[in-house]
Amino acid sequence: MSDGLTVPFALAAGISGAIAVSHIVVTAGLAEIAAGSIAMGLGGYLAGRSEAEHYESERRREEAEVESVPEIEGREIEEIFESYGLNPEDSATVISALRKRPKAWVDFMMRFELGLEKPDPRRALISAVTIGGSYALGGIIPLAPYIAIANARTALVVSAALTLVALAIFGFVKGRFTGARPLVSAAQTVVIGGLAASAAFLLARAIS
Repeated sequence: MSDGLTVPFALAAGISGAIAVSHIVVTAGLAEIAAGSIAMGLGGYLAGRSEAEHYESERRREEAEVESVPEIEGREIEEIFESYGLNPEDSATVISALRKRPKAWVDFMMRFELGLEKPDPRRALISAVTIGGSYALGGIIPLAPYIAIANARTALVVSAALTLVALAIFGFVKGRFTGARPLVSAAQTVVIGGLAASAAFLLARAIS
């Protein structure tokens, strides 16, 4: 959503620096939102698929190692427990129990040796819809004034105010959810969005 607020606003601001007709800004903005949301959603989907494929690849490797070189895997368990302050004698009981349960052994190695959790099979699709939808939703906010106001320069002022408020709200909420200081998060988000839009606007004005 942060990208959706920033990129379309920067594009609209840049075009507004060169022309004064809002409908051209709206057309370009909608095209950018469509392309951006598809690209971002596809990126989220591919990232989710890559995570699932990586997990399955590592699991197959662990399954082969548990079957072919159990002694080495047993020593790796000892090393894991040693990092928690346990000695080999303490590990022996766990290793003996895991030898009788190959699937549980593989699960243990995936989690504690590789630090991998089995991903939700729906994650790739959910990620694509969430990211793409958030980008599109964020992009509509800076574009809305150009839809309502015919003069692009006037719409730019309204869009700038609306987008800065939206960025501040988004940054504040993001800070609350991530544990960062909300006001600092809001300020950072506003500064980044403002710099992007200002650069695009000044570049377009300089070219025109």
